[in-house]
Amino acid sequence: MRVRALDLLIAAAVAAATMFPAVWYLPFDPGTLLLGLLASAPLVWRRRAPVLVALVTGIATTWLSLLNVLPDMPYGQLVATYTWAELAAPAWRIAAIVLTTAGVGISLVLPQENPPSFGYVGLMFVTAYALGAGVRARRDRIAFLEERTRRLTEEQAAAATNERARIARDMHDVLAHSVGLMVVQAEGGASVVRTDAGRAEAAFDAIAETGREALVQLRHALGVLREREPEPAALEAIPSLVERARRTGLDVRLERGAVPTLDPRVGATAFRVVQEALTNVVKHAGARRVVVSLASDEGGFAVTVRDDGRGGAAVFGHGLSGMLERVQAVGGQLRTGPRTDGPGFEVAATLPAAARP
Repeated sequence: MRVRALDLLIAAAVAAATMFPAVWYLPFDPGTLLLGLLASAPLVWRRRAPVLVALVTGIATTWLSLLNVLPDMPYGQLVATYTWAELAAPAWRIAAIVLTTAGVGISLVLPQENPPSFGYVGLMFVTAYALGAGVRARRDRIAFLEERTRRLTEEQAAAATNERARIARDMHDVLAHSVGLMVVQAEGGASVVRTDAGRAEAAFDAIAETGREALVQLRHALGVLREREPEPAALEAIPSLVERARRTGLDVRLERGAVPTLDPRVGATAFRVVQEALTNVVKHAGARRVVVSLASDEGGFAVTVRDDGRGGAAVFGHGLSGMLERVQAVGGQLRTGPRTDGPGFEVAATLPAAARP
């Protein structure tokens, strides 16, 4: 409504300025008044059809000029020029420039205006066009900044979502692995506490060590919430995973070949793959032997965990889906399923040396 009222006010002011000479100085002429209205009244719709309004007001303004009843300034046509310079599409702006130039030229040449009038009138129209183009450029700049702000907000929200998912995966891995080992060790210690005090003490020591290690890993997982994020566990921590799994009674063997220099994210992913795989073996597989293999693989890195358990029991739960998300996040591939060389289950991850951006 404010825009509509402003356009009405502008159209009324332009009509008064345009028709004032015809009413005040010249004999009454209905035709002149009608041309004055055509040169001003259409400005009410200037925002809806800027080029059409400029065409109508331009024809009327040129006609008034040919009749020598045009006021000192072509008010209506200047406002129309400002409007199409601000609102019209590029193709329509080019057409409006051509038509406006032609109309202004006819209005000056045919009435044989003096040479200074060409520069004076031309400067007025160039100024009107520049003002409109400046408003359009400012509006486009604002729209660009708003769009960029929207994209940045969406990217920040996506990054926050990904970080929450990462923390959730880390928490699952740490808690599932550590609590699973602690439960197995506690059950084993409770069964021998009266018959073999040494084994019971060793089991409870292992529970305490597993708990301390879980606290350290939880600090790593939650480090992003602090100002300084600690380094995540990587390949160097895998032997401790193997050792803790051995304390549950599993026969776990670590085979480590030549390993390339890895991006920290890839090393952390390898650690989590081994951690989740060993947790599933301890909790679900009913295995006796496990082999953890680390080796180079065609410029990348391969992590494999094989057991001789029931095969397939480890696929339940969210652990493997989280493992797949981790591996894909760094640009790697994951295969899980029954072993092809005998009974048991296999987790095989192929990782790049450098994580995908």
